[in-house]
Order: sequence, then structure tokens, then C-alpha cells
Amino acid sequence: MHVRGAVHRPGDSGWDDARRAWNLSVDQHPELVVEPVDAGDVAATLRFAAGAGLRVAVQGTGHGAAARGGDLAGALLLRTSAMRGVTIDAQRRTARAEAGSLWLEVAQAAAPHGLVALHGSAPDVGVVGYTLGGGLGWLARRHGLACSHVSAIEVVLPDGRRVRTTATDEPRLFWALRGGGGSFGVVTAIEFALFAVEEVTAGALMWPIERAPAVLRRWRDLCPQLPRDITTVGRILRFPPLDEVPAPVRGRAMVLVEVASLLGEEETEAHLAPLRELGPELDTVATGDPSVLLHLHGDPEGPVPGIGAGQVLADLPDGGIDAITSRLGAGADTALVGLELRQLGGALATPTEGAGALGAIPGAFAAYAIGVPGGGVGAEWISAELDAVMGALSAWSTGRPYLNFAEAPVRPEQAFGRTAVGTLWEIADAVDPGRVLMPSHDVRR
Repeated sequence: MHVRGAVHRPGDSGWDDARRAWNLSVDQHPELVVEPVDAGDVAATLRFAAGAGLRVAVQGTGHGAAARGGDLAGALLLRTSAMRGVTIDAQRRTARAEAGSLWLEVAQAAAPHGLVALHGSAPDVGVVGYTLGGGLGWLARRHGLACSHVSAIEVVLPDGRRVRTTATDEPRLFWALRGGGGSFGVVTAIEFALFAVEEVTAGALMWPIERAPAVLRRWRDLCPQLPRDITTVGRILRFPPLDEVPAPVRGRAMVLVEVASLLGEEETEAHLAPLRELGPELDTVATGDPSVLLHLHGDPEGPVPGIGAGQVLADLPDGGIDAITSRLGAGADTALVGLELRQLGGALATPTEGAGALGAIPGAFAAYAIGVPGGGVGAEWISAELDAVMGALSAWSTGRPYLNFAEAPVRPEQAFGRTAVGTLWEIADAVDPGRVLMPSHDVRR
């Protein structure tokens, strides 16, 4: 194999770093790790793998590695993290990001032009993986999923061919890649729309954990009244007792409502009045630069262990809130550090014109819970707690998982529906008949 990028073999001095996922709970053991620097390297790697009888697992950061698991026996791990570069076309309001680019890099490049991307809640998540799985971010209730605003995708097929897909060039493959995941090729670059946003009103309202039942009920009742320019997240969070955590919440359990609004401060305040009537202990909602959205959720900005699970809820009645607070509320002996409920609706309710394999997430909320192993908290306890809380919420599930929140294999017909998954199977079989690719969520499982 002739590549310009690094190749790591078991026993090499950099082996453990090369095979490590961002999610440190996933212990990956591939046969080989290749870090390509361009599309030519990717093509050479895929041809080598096919000839050597190796499957190929593609990874940017490894945030979503848990769905595939660490057992990569017989597989080559292709890491795109060295393929970095972001180009902004301010006139067209578009960005082109190479395969290993992070959302922080896109945001920093777009900001001087007064533009923002449909990024998610963490600055160090990879652009490509996030977008191939749909892309549910702070502005999604206004603009929809990130994958619905992709204009071109450069991809290397499993046989080494390089193609550029658009709505008119390789349109079926273009459709499949936008929300269908990584079953079709190795994406080397992606082009997508940016949006003119000068300021946002964003922050969090926080109460002690004892207020969780009342706060979550009030927030739940408020959600249907909010315009699509406002997105909220209801959340229970146990802050770690670490020095970098702000003193007012350090080591405490809190209930939060996070807010991201494209409206002005006065109009946003009017919509939040029912929540403020509950007297939050802390209130950080303010109008400022859109860059605050990358850090609003407070996601870890570096590799950490985590075990999580999620599902999409059609509704959240009082019984659902009771199920959450009984497991994570005041006095609960839990292995979970938090649970969030991301508000859906708005532009997420129906596919946009020309959408890809995933054009919408019908439902009221996307639920996600997580535990961090260590310090006496074991993986088995976390998994049992996740099963319990997700099982309790399943009565209100839509039955359609959102892949970026799914950390275990799911049946593809559940995620896409029988009609769409049939087309995805056909496309995957056509471009990868030898099943060289080993995606986190395989549409042919």
C-alpha cells in the first residue's frame, strides 16, 4: 500500500493513540490503522483492503464509535483526522469541509463573514459523521437537518473510484449519503449551506434538582407555543466536582432549560416568561455572538468515556416526566450523569424539498441519557440504568431512532422506514457488493 499518510501497526509506538476513539469507553482493536492525507490515499487504502480481504471502518473523531463497537478483527481502521481544511464562499453562503474537519473550524472560518453553519452542540465533533447521520443542531427547528442543506459530497467508493455527488450528478448516491450514514463510501469532502446570523439569544435557566418535576412540566407545556426560531432543551445534569466547573453548580445536581433563539432579546424574554415565573437560581440567557452556540450545551471538549442511549418521543406526558425524575431526580441513586430532551418540531417535522434519506425527525423530543464509567461507577450499572430509563420512556417512543443518538445497532427499517431502507439496500449493494465497508450503522444489517 502506497500512501502519503501515516500507517500504524500493532506494536508500533503510536499504536494506542492511533486506534483510540474519542469515546474512551470503546476499546478498538483493528488489524491496521491508516491516516490518509487526501482522497488519493483513501482510494489506495480501499483498494489495498479489498485485495487483502480486510473490511474498512471509517472514523473521523470517534464520537459515535460505540454503535460499531471495538471488535474490529479483520478490519482496517481508516481515520480521516489528518484531512483538514475549510473553505468559505461568502458570496454563495457555502462552505467546503474536508473529511477530518471539526465544527469549531467551520464556525471560526464562517464567523468573519457573519455566517453560521447548522452545527450541533459540541465544537470538536466531525462535520462529516455528524452530517451523514442527519445533523440535529440548535437551528434545526428553523432550518431542518444539516444533511438537508448539503449541496455536494466528494466520496471514494469501495472499489477506489472517486466521484462527486450532487442533486444532478450521481443523484441516488447523493440521496443515500444525506442521512443514510456511512454504508456507501468514504466521504473526503462535503459542501453545505451557511446562514446569515448576526446574533442569537442563548443560555440556560437552572434550578436545584428538587424542582425538576415542576420545571419539566412547565417547560413541556411551553414547547408547543414556541416559534420555530426558538429551540430549547430540558435537561437533568449532575455536574462533576471539578475545578473547571463553575462554583455555583460544582458537584450539584440541577434541572436546566437551555435556550437558543434567533429572535431578539425582548421577544425571546416574552416567550420565556412562564419559565422565569418559577424563579431559576441561575439565568445565563443573553444576546450575543452566534459562537456561543458551540459551547452552550457544555459538552466535553476532549476524549472522555461515556455510555449512552437515546430515542425519539412522540409525547412527554406526566408519566414520562415521573419516569425521568424517579430515576434521575432528587435523592436518586443513579449511575447516569444526565438526561436531555431536545425539542423537535418546526422544520424538523416534515422533509424539505429535495431532502435525502433522512429528511425529518417526526416527534416531540429526542431523548438521550449518558453515564460516565469510573470512580466506582461501572459499565454494567450504567447500562442497567439506561435500559431502565429508556424502557420507562418507550411507551411514548415514535419507534424511529435517530442514528446520531443511537449507541447500539438498530434495525435500519426502524430508522428509515421500509420504503426508504429498500432503496438504501439497493444503493449499498450496488456500490459495495463485497461489503468492504464496516459502518457504525449498516443499512444492510
